[in-house]
Amino acid sequence: MSTLVNNLNWRYATKKYDATKKVSAEDLNTLKEAVRLAASSYGLQPYKVVIVENPEIREKLKAAAWGQTQLTDASQIFVFANDLNAGPESVAAYIKNISETRGVPTEALGGFADMMNGVISNLSQDAKNIWTAKQTYIALGTLLAAAAELKIDATPMEGFNAAQFNEILGFDKLGLNASVIAAVGYRHDEDDAQHYKKVRKSYEELFITL
Repeated sequence: MSTLVNNLNWRYATKKYDATKKVSAEDLNTLKEAVRLAASSYGLQPYKVVIVENPEIREKLKAAAWGQTQLTDASQIFVFANDLNAGPESVAAYIKNISETRGVPTEALGGFADMMNGVISNLSQDAKNIWTAKQTYIALGTLLAAAAELKIDATPMEGFNAAQFNEILGFDKLGLNASVIAAVGYRHDEDDAQHYKKVRKSYEELFITL
């Protein structure tokens, strides 16, 4: 069995964290780099990732997440916030990044820029919000896999009031929306969930080969 599959079998959605154990700066940087390298549509990365460590802010977020203890007991909270204003400015910044990184004149990338702008401009605001939110889940999945490789526990979470998160974190002023979050840290010895057998669909139930 591959190391990747072993890691995925090891991980679970941790319910109770050991608040005394913290992710090292080195490992946190590895997690951040994994998220930075995550795939996204066109490579545009239409989101921000806010890492919350401040105890006072986390208490407020906990209240906006119906008292879930992961918000305060985990080492860090990753908040994936999709960009509500993705459009020409973000495309232009991306094209500039490509040009500088690959040494390609921006003029040579005009067709790519026009294509992206054309697709995005044809989306309704609701459709654009859904599209950018989808991209955050790709980054989330990459974070979970990276954490498992480092034997860092992680909990993906959708159970929170996004409007309250947006207010607490100042996202409204930034044109961002809290899409999904993840707690990272180390499981508490008393977390019963670590002993549960993993329940997933069988190959036959999940896959269709045509």
